[in-house]
Amino acid sequence: MSDQKTIVIAGASGAIGQALVLGCLERYPGSSIHALQRHSGTSQANHNVKHHSVDYLNEEDLAGVAKLVGEIDIMIVAVGTLHDNGSAQPEKAIRALSAEQMQRLYTVNTIIPGLLIKHFSPFMNRDRRSVLAALSARVGSISDNALGGWYSYRCSKAALNMLIKTASIEVTRKNPSAIVIGLHPGTVESSLSKPFLGNVPSASLLSPDQSAKRLLDVLDGVEAQQSGSLLAYDGREIAP
Repeated sequence: MSDQKTIVIAGASGAIGQALVLGCLERYPGSSIHALQRHSGTSQANHNVKHHSVDYLNEEDLAGVAKLVGEIDIMIVAVGTLHDNGSAQPEKAIRALSAEQMQRLYTVNTIIPGLLIKHFSPFMNRDRRSVLAALSARVGSISDNALGGWYSYRCSKAALNMLIKTASIEVTRKNPSAIVIGLHPGTVESSLSKPFLGNVPSASLLSPDQSAKRLLDVLDGVEAQQSGSLLAYDGREIAP
């Protein structure tokens, strides 16, 4: 698909976010790409990429950027966190649960995507198919949870999946051309996943570029009846 689009990537400074910006540049030549990140940056030096420094918890800031971007064809929310490279690691047992850890992960993994959907979904293209996707995770599936642990991360992603489902109902009711989905990017080699890759077979690991390409493949093929779903990087639906 080479037609020109207006694309928004939130979390563009992360490993997957950067790869998505580059992937969109290659896949949609001439499109206008808006890269949202907390700090200013110009890692993708291309005249088709506009960088926006955004405070994701400042709704006035979000509303201003959304209005500036205007009508959008694709938006991907790649904002998320698992740990802080310090003492706050995923909980292996309930005794490790803390209010501070849960609040931090809910803020980044659930609240911020919710605010982004709130302010940008009204600008989804009404004249042709548009897609808004938020990166979630398979571990947010309640029915797929056979191992336990990772309480705060699992709960924040499960809440995100519900937010996506609920928002999809409202958004598509108002705009039948719009599709809202969650995306599972797979196990991606990044600073977020690095401490937990010891037992993961190398064949199961994806580079950020590989993950981004597959996610964009999913976005290109997603259909209206799949709105509200959580789809893996291979296009298969993950049960709630």
